[in-house]
Amino acid sequence: MTAMSLFRKTARADRNGPRRWRDAWHCISLVLLLAMAACSPPMSVERVDLRTAYDELNRSALSGDRLSETTRIVLRRGALLDDFENAPDVAIGALRAQAIQQGMPWRTLFALAEVNYLRGRQTGSKTLLLASAIYAYAALFPDGDADRPDPYGAQFRQACDFYNLALTQVLTTPDGEGATLRSGRYDLPFGTIAVALDTASMQTGGRELTSFVPTMNLAVRGFQNNYRSDGLGAPLAARLAQAVPPQATGQAGLEFPEHLRIPTSAILQVPDPRRQLAGGDLKGTLSVHAIFDAMSVRIGTRDVPMEFDQTAVRALFLTEGRGWTTEIAGLFDNTQFDTYTTARLFAIEPHRRGRIPVVLVHGTASSPFRWADMVNDLMENQIIRDHYEFWLFRYATGNPIPASALLLRQSLEQAVQSLGGTQSDPALGRMVVIGHSQGGLLTKLLAIDSGTKIWDAMSAKPLDELELTPVTRELLRNALFLHPLPFIESVVFIATPHRGSHLANLSLVNLITRFITLPLTLISASTELLTANRDALRGNVTGTRFNSLAGMSPNSPLLEAMASIPVAPPIRAHSIIPVLGDGPLEMRDDGVVEYNSAHMAGVESELVIQSGHSVQANPLAVAEVQRILLEQLGRTPPAALATARPATTARRPMSAVTVTGSRTRQ
Repeated sequence: MTAMSLFRKTARADRNGPRRWRDAWHCISLVLLLAMAACSPPMSVERVDLRTAYDELNRSALSGDRLSETTRIVLRRGALLDDFENAPDVAIGALRAQAIQQGMPWRTLFALAEVNYLRGRQTGSKTLLLASAIYAYAALFPDGDADRPDPYGAQFRQACDFYNLALTQVLTTPDGEGATLRSGRYDLPFGTIAVALDTASMQTGGRELTSFVPTMNLAVRGFQNNYRSDGLGAPLAARLAQAVPPQATGQAGLEFPEHLRIPTSAILQVPDPRRQLAGGDLKGTLSVHAIFDAMSVRIGTRDVPMEFDQTAVRALFLTEGRGWTTEIAGLFDNTQFDTYTTARLFAIEPHRRGRIPVVLVHGTASSPFRWADMVNDLMENQIIRDHYEFWLFRYATGNPIPASALLLRQSLEQAVQSLGGTQSDPALGRMVVIGHSQGGLLTKLLAIDSGTKIWDAMSAKPLDELELTPVTRELLRNALFLHPLPFIESVVFIATPHRGSHLANLSLVNLITRFITLPLTLISASTELLTANRDALRGNVTGTRFNSLAGMSPNSPLLEAMASIPVAPPIRAHSIIPVLGDGPLEMRDDGVVEYNSAHMAGVESELVIQSGHSVQANPLAVAEVQRILLEQLGRTPPAALATARPATTARRPMSAVTVTGSRTRQ
């Protein structure tokens, strides 16, 4: 007979039998219940998979609506867990009272940070969220030797995240699109806090920081790698207040893009936080820190790393500027740029003394946007970020190559001059210029001593014997009689058609060249050459052959002359050459440029990579540029190089080259 059947039979007897039977039944029932309880263990152990175990260990209000076990323990031991589930605001008040009575131990402060964060997120209350940030700060940064979370414990990182997320939401504007940083008195559930904004921190490199945007909730797509720095603070994207336009002062040169954003982090500091939390009238200081100035902030006696969302900020800058939308227009409609009066050299951070400029020059039908992945990767190397800064050159890619190179030359000269010159900052004299495709040709024209070789390849008569206006004669002299810029230390050629591209001779390309329009200055110069001086010009020259596509033909006299002129010492040159397919290098290309065209004798190093023409984001290309930059830092500055550098360097045999990423020195 089962226990249940005995229960039913006895129950019937209980209803109908005398009292003694009822008493007997009660005894039997009690014995049965005790026996059943004895068969059930008071605790159990169940083996689960590691992912489930990890999720349980790291569960918190940061990722859902369930509290962490650390906080639940605090609530249980304070007899508040059931109260929090039924009347959370009352329980939070009671937990605060317990924290004050206990002397503000970090576990109770951590629990207060989490319950305030959960309720603040659920209700949208910035008052509760601000309290969460302050409680988390108090748990992390007590005065003196008071207890705090172990840096190796999960609660330490979670406390930082409660602080960062809560502070971000407190600073975020109601529409969620911006952030407001201001002094003032802010409400707390138990009082107020007077926040003083550190206005001195609201600038970097002499420029005011403005227009803050929270980045913690930005989903980034398009970059190969998404970089962020873990630490304390509300990560923000900030703009730099525009200074007086350089062209307004007649000093066109280095500029900042209109939509430039830089990574910053906002920090709210509360001195002696546990003592202040015991009362209801708190004081704190809000400051902002740019990633280019420091990666850590001093809190008490500790240097604390700050949180930055570097890639998110760069992505926001690029999407707001939409620079890629002008790439095709920059090839065909070259009149959109007032080429010779406005510089197109942009910095992505204010120049600071001691940082070496790295100038990036894009190729045909392209824009500075195409360097995004390389810059994103390079700037995550702390050594590079501390010693280099990146400048981007934008130009009308349909213009004649010498004309674009002249604009680049003038822009660099004006930028260096506007920053005080190499005497005031020797780092400006160690410049690195990196060019991709046509940009590599522009780069080479900065680094050669041409004499009359280029002109002689294009004209049978000296320049002074041609019938030209003074303006055109001066333009040709500046563009075709070249000397190396003295402040360039290294150049890097990436997929550069030193001997032209076979695509330039295709019928379709020849058709496209007819739709390329040039600025009036260049139209006027070409007209003068073709009308009064046609007999002096070498080759079959027509009005449509002065643009960049025609200039990259393997038959171009300009390229033939440029290829015969080496990079002038002491400038060091490097090549990165992509190729596709298998077989001998001499028979391969990257889809646009043949290896034989990109190869240049006399370079310091040559890296061959299995890739198509657009190789700037290739990890091997990025690693090679990083190697070149770090290698330059380890060299003696140029002033002492003239006598120290050996006349020649050994060249590895071509059989040592592998297409997965090899380097040859010549």
